[in-house]
Amino acid sequence: MRLADKVTIITGAGGGMGRVAATMFAKEGAKVVVAEYSEAAGQETVDLIRADGGDATFVKADVSKEGDAQAMVDHAVATYGRLDCLYNNAGVMPEADHSVTDTAVDVWDQVMAVNVRGVFLGCKYGIPAMEAAGGGSIINIASFVALVGCSVPQDAYTASKGAVLSLTRSLAVQYGPKGIRANAICPGPVETPLLMDWLVKDEAAKQLRLARNPTGRFGKPEEIVHMAIYLASDESRWTNGASLVVDGGITVNYF
Repeated sequence: MRLADKVTIITGAGGGMGRVAATMFAKEGAKVVVAEYSEAAGQETVDLIRADGGDATFVKADVSKEGDAQAMVDHAVATYGRLDCLYNNAGVMPEADHSVTDTAVDVWDQVMAVNVRGVFLGCKYGIPAMEAAGGGSIINIASFVALVGCSVPQDAYTASKGAVLSLTRSLAVQYGPKGIRANAICPGPVETPLLMDWLVKDEAAKQLRLARNPTGRFGKPEEIVHMAIYLASDESRWTNGASLVVDGGITVNYF
């Protein structure tokens, strides 16, 4: 198994791509800490993993709160003795996020709190634990929108994911010498409840996004997680500071 006994925290693992990541990591032998705000959803993920013979535990966490971030790392170390991988997956994409001219300040702050501060806090406490373990892998979920402009904007989300890319590069330089790799994945539109619930309500928005993708479809969560498994594994031990785009070609499509 590619991740045998690697202790991994996955934030936002109660549903969507986070749950898929948790189950796939467990199948590859990882010991998974399901960090999730919703206790019912997080425990359900743990139950699914255990029913399949995997090893997982739940910790309630709001990634935007410093105490919760510290607690999830402490939980991982107390339960499994170490931390090998921090998978910063948790994120929000509110419908009220539009252009800077018509996005409310509280919406902007909500997005930044979860998408940027959440990554910062996870790393603030996760990195010392990885140092104690002799190294590790940080996997940050960014987005293809951090790389291109959009005429149908979600400016808070876009700015937050750009910040994640910049932070990832800085972490890679600082902690690479200590055996801690930091990389970002930039998914294109993926079939998660977060996106699909919004697009189901807006067929025009759905078709607009599909028309821009050379593959003619949205991605599947597991297609993103396969990249994350590579980054968590020892196969990627010389991959550091990368922004890995998994988007079906949407960012290279000029027409």
